[in-house]
Amino acid sequence: MTESEKIGAYSIGINLILVGIKALLAFLSGSLALIADAMHSFSDVISSATVLAGIKISKRKSKSFPYGLYKVENLVALISAILIFVVGYQIVCTVFSEQRLLRKENIPWTVTGVLLTMAITYAFSRYELRRGQEIGSPSLIADAKHIHADMLSSSSILAGLMGTWFGLDLDRIAAVFVLLFVSKAGVAILVDSIRVLLDASIDFQTMDNVKTIISKDPQVTSINGIWGRNSGPYKFIEADIVIKTKDLEKAYSVSQRIERTIKKKISNIDHFLIHYRPERKATTTCAIPIRDNRSEVSEHFGDTPYFYIIAVRNTDKAILNESYRRNPFANVKKGKGIKISKWLLEQGVDTVYSPKGLEGSGPGYVFADGGVDIVVTANRNLEDIRRQIGSSESPVS
Repeated sequence: MTESEKIGAYSIGINLILVGIKALLAFLSGSLALIADAMHSFSDVISSATVLAGIKISKRKSKSFPYGLYKVENLVALISAILIFVVGYQIVCTVFSEQRLLRKENIPWTVTGVLLTMAITYAFSRYELRRGQEIGSPSLIADAKHIHADMLSSSSILAGLMGTWFGLDLDRIAAVFVLLFVSKAGVAILVDSIRVLLDASIDFQTMDNVKTIISKDPQVTSINGIWGRNSGPYKFIEADIVIKTKDLEKAYSVSQRIERTIKKKISNIDHFLIHYRPERKATTTCAIPIRDNRSEVSEHFGDTPYFYIIAVRNTDKAILNESYRRNPFANVKKGKGIKISKWLLEQGVDTVYSPKGLEGSGPGYVFADGGVDIVVTANRNLEDIRRQIGSSESPVS
């Protein structure tokens, strides 16, 4: 048995014990509220058995249901809510149709028994709720809330018994409070179940976490949309993103990297689908390492004193902007290549011209990760390279 199935079985056992205790206490005391509560606990037995069956069925996959039967758990939670309302109706019938006198001589024993049931329901409901949240099982969470309603209703029964001990007829009022607690639990479970069955979006915090993780990837330039839904304990999420690279293999690698990161940081994701499209930029920004004379290409990427940065319009290659930028890391002793690469990414560079290939080096990895193209050129004349990139009269001074 899985963890959720074991907890479901425990719930059946606990509820059977509670039914027995409450039925005995109702017989000893003659309390209408305890009769109502015993009926409530009996519905819990049926509900817990349904939960266990739902957990077993939900894990099955077939050709007819390739995404699994996870929503069976939510359907089970919905049935659990309906059972709660049925019990509420039974409680109403009992409270307003029967006349009973409490046996005061048995009230001390009855109070002790009620306190015992409260302790049992509190301990188990807390345990089941915690484990249900950890596992991500909506049916266990619903069952825990259902059982927790028992403890809250028992507190009103306790007050009614104590009132009777002091000569106040509070039993019928206590039974009405039981009804209110039961109804509140039923409404909460019903709303949660219907939301999932109608494919309502998953919680804002999860969606925001997904957006943050995607936006941190250096290859992602924008996010067009993120959609998500729950199905049982699992999440199904889709994202439409724009990435820098036009290479399909690189794009697939980026999508796989994002998916691994999200599944690692966010629990219970069954299916994560990324729709990616290449970035269509209106301009291309190029960077060239140059010497102090500002006319020759530098052979040393990390030690170059300047970078010539030029932006051209993609439609007609017209030069829109060009400038000389001093290398801010020229005097750094360690890791200057990687630092320069990251700095160029911050400048929005799309292409780097270099006399040497950068594959297998720190800067090469940074540029590859950031979707920057590297053009190896044997030409050392800046003006010649500039003419290749765009059309204008002369470089800036």
